[in-house]
Amino acid sequence: MRLLIIEDEKKVADFIARGLRAERFAVDVARDGMAGWEMVSAVNYDLVVLDLMLPGISGTEILRRLRCRGGNAAILVLTARDATNDKVENFEAGADDYLTKPFAFAELLVRVKALLRRPPPTRNHVLRVADLELDRLTQQVRRAGKRIELTAKEYSLLEYLAAHPGRVLSRTMIIEHVWDESFEGLTNIVDVYVRHLRVKVDEGHSKKLLRTVRGVGYCLSEEEAT
Repeated sequence: MRLLIIEDEKKVADFIARGLRAERFAVDVARDGMAGWEMVSAVNYDLVVLDLMLPGISGTEILRRLRCRGGNAAILVLTARDATNDKVENFEAGADDYLTKPFAFAELLVRVKALLRRPPPTRNHVLRVADLELDRLTQQVRRAGKRIELTAKEYSLLEYLAAHPGRVLSRTMIIEHVWDESFEGLTNIVDVYVRHLRVKVDEGHSKKLLRTVRGVGYCLSEEEAT
């Protein structure tokens, strides 16, 4: 799952980002309101950690704009403002949860996971393609009932493919969704990780699910590519 942190305090943003990446999330960071709005407008994030007191555009304004345009990312407001009026205003604007500073990362993580446990109706907790099953909450993967151990990036790549079964995803699309915005490597890193997944997911099974569409990208599908 891909998360966005909109926070102008560098130490706070870096602290949260490190912790969430350690929990196997892909994390982007914006350090002002304008950058945050541009990023959340361009990418379908699963969850946004949103500070309120931002330069450029306030967190509350970003929240209102996002909800007005139909954005359904879960929003965790993170702020020093603890007045009841502030909480009411932001909940009414569309916030899903509210955490005041200072905070413990353990509590933030619990709240993030709780929000991701309550996805919009279009998002499923369990993704299935043939006999392959991914639980997005526990991040466990099984094929034919047998547990598959994956690295953080292998899991993120497989989850992205499984969330779009049968759809061919280009290397650029995969890089943008699975890797952080700071990733500056070449798109051939995707080929490397797909090879790793083929060994773990397809090896030993007569039906191969990971498919290459030459010159286009990759897909996860029960059907043979045409």
